Amino acid sequence: MDTSNAAGSGQGTGGRSRVVVGVDGSAGAREALVQAFLAAARRHADLDVVASYLVDLYWTGGRPVDVPNVPALRDDTDARARALVQEVQEEVAGGGVSGTGDLAVQLFVLAGPAAPALLERAHGADLLVVGSRGRGAVRSALLGSVALHCVAHAACTVLVVHSEAAGTPHPSKVIVGVDGSTASRAALAAAIEEAGARGADLDVVTTFEVTNYWADMASIEIPSVDEIDGELHGRAERLVSEVVGSRSGGGPMPRIRTVVAQGPADEVLVQQGRNADLLVVGSRGRSEFRGLLLGSIALYTAMHATCPVMVVHPERGAAADVRNGSEAALAGR
Repeated sequence: MDTSNAAGSGQGTGGRSRVVVGVDGSAGAREALVQAFLAAARRHADLDVVASYLVDLYWTGGRPVDVPNVPALRDDTDARARALVQEVQEEVAGGGVSGTGDLAVQLFVLAGPAAPALLERAHGADLLVVGSRGRGAVRSALLGSVALHCVAHAACTVLVVHSEAAGTPHPSKVIVGVDGSTASRAALAAAIEEAGARGADLDVVTTFEVTNYWADMASIEIPSVDEIDGELHGRAERLVSEVVGSRSGGGPMPRIRTVVAQGPADEVLVQQGRNADLLVVGSRGRSEFRGLLLGSIALYTAMHATCPVMVVHPERGAAADVRNGSEAALAGR
């Protein structure tokens, strides 16, 4: 395992893809490292492990505290991170997951706040893995500031791992939420690849809510719940067919089931995720305000789901208003 002091960017060794993960000694970061090893093995990718340490002045009672012995702090952080990486790698490899023991792992020990270091290192990466809360997270917060910052600002897909989620080498189910948006189409494509690589089934979930109209209902024709359910099933299945048909890779194809549920999308997805090994969502859906960096559904699921949550951003350069045939069909336009 190599160690570096600089947060470079780009591809891994030999042009291979990269998975980046942040560690800080917390339970959430340890579980994030487990999931990062598994993700890198599935992708045949290199793994970059980032550990950071702060060297800023701390003020107490109006008086500055001396800066700690920075070289000693750096060396201690390096030693702790290196020991954690070795421990987790041996643990995961001992669980029978092929490829985890032979990964090219590079450790980056960096001075400064964790979030900027992770975002810089994640440039050009396939995946950024973070724990939901680190050592510095406010105890009452449902999502730590580093995780929130990374999910909102990373250019690549982000996997948020909760410390209570047990690492399972052989997962059985992946959930993905779709709503016809550009981001949800990208999420579906990513979920198909994830489920196939994991040997898992895939549930494609779309939701609806019955609106109470302030109008004379006798004069308005409203479809029944059964009609809505049937129409959304058809739209979701057409979307799945189109995304499957556009796959460029030849990886394993998961068994796919479409699910239509009544209720708020964020709550439904969290509920569905309780029996899943991974929940995949788009960074922003159709109903989100354009100015938001992170949609409310993505934020809610990252905060409240008990399983790992993968937040997928649409491909760079894709216009937010682009609507292809599958999206128009799912949206009923």
